[in-house]
Amino acid sequence: MLPGKAPRESRVEMTELVLPSDANPLGTIFGGRVMQWIDIAAGIAAARHARRPAVTASMDALTFHWPIRVGEVVVLEARVLAAFRTSMEIGVTVHSEAQSTGLRKLCTSAFLTFVALDEQGKPSQVPPIVPETKEEQEAFAEAHQRRALRLGAR
Repeated sequence: MLPGKAPRESRVEMTELVLPSDANPLGTIFGGRVMQWIDIAAGIAAARHARRPAVTASMDALTFHWPIRVGEVVVLEARVLAAFRTSMEIGVTVHSEAQSTGLRKLCTSAFLTFVALDEQGKPSQVPPIVPETKEEQEAFAEAHQRRALRLGAR
């Protein structure tokens, strides 16, 4: 068995600026662009945890809470919430930040499952997650519940 890792070891923070080419005619960001950034942040977190390549297996519970406008800064935070044998659940939050005030709003949240791959492209064992805080323990338990629902839906 591999030694466990804390969620903080996989933490990723990405910052993007919303440009006109990222937006629709209403001046808000395309949902697909947000999804792309979420996938990138989650992939970095997964690879950081596994210390090997990891690929997206699923994205679920993607929720848009608030629109993001042209000119706003987007801050994405990702971390591994739970690790199973070869897969990991990554939680990602997306906040908009007004450049003039620094005020941040939660705009999007998502849960993704990634699978680590070995040199032959086959699923590879990943280290377990060792939650350190009460918040991490709750996120860990909730990730296990979501996994049970995903497996039950198969």
